[in-house]
Amino acid sequence: MSRVLIIGGHGKIALLLAPLLVERGDVVTSVIRNPDHADDVAATGAIPLVADVEHLDTDGLADVVQGHDAVVWSAGAGGGNPERTYAVDRDAAVRSIDAARSEGVPRYVMVSYLGAQTDHGVPEDSSFFAYAEAKAAADEHLRASGLGYTILQPGPLTLDRPTGLIEVVNPGDGRVSRADVAAVAAAVLADESTVGRTIPFGNGATLITDALAGLPDAGDQSE
Repeated sequence: MSRVLIIGGHGKIALLLAPLLVERGDVVTSVIRNPDHADDVAATGAIPLVADVEHLDTDGLADVVQGHDAVVWSAGAGGGNPERTYAVDRDAAVRSIDAARSEGVPRYVMVSYLGAQTDHGVPEDSSFFAYAEAKAAADEHLRASGLGYTILQPGPLTLDRPTGLIEVVNPGDGRVSRADVAAVAAAVLADESTVGRTIPFGNGATLITDALAGLPDAGDQSE
């Protein structure tokens, strides 16, 4: 049994991840900003915790993550507003990483996106630029944190039914169902071999556990 904290607990991936973790015996707390979402979270078997991560400082976030064995970052500003994108996807994520480190949380899983890197190549006049910048910064901060991290890099997300099948070597555009992203997040939390790994993936033809077991040897994929 692990105590898992999901930040962004009312997001589509989080609502699919929580019951997977609860079913296997983990105690799950899902952080939400809007108290009206508490019933939706509770229906997954997770414990809803109302906290505004966008505005909590590192000490406040330390109180939130304290006592957990793992943190899953599945929050996001949702795009559209660059200022809020930086505030949530970069700054709040960075503070949550620092909080996890200060509280000795051993495991941190970041839901990022396929192509996230400092030299992402997104032009500054693109509406996607702020998100690309924010995610690259948060991912790099996590890699340098000393935490037992895994960074998940799915491609475009769909609402398709879960397949349980992914591709991690040549994922193409990485198109993948949110349900399968949730399943990958659950799987990496139970697989210590994924610590220190950045995992690009999309739907494919290999069982999730087999795909993770067969990750190419790359050490800490920090480039």
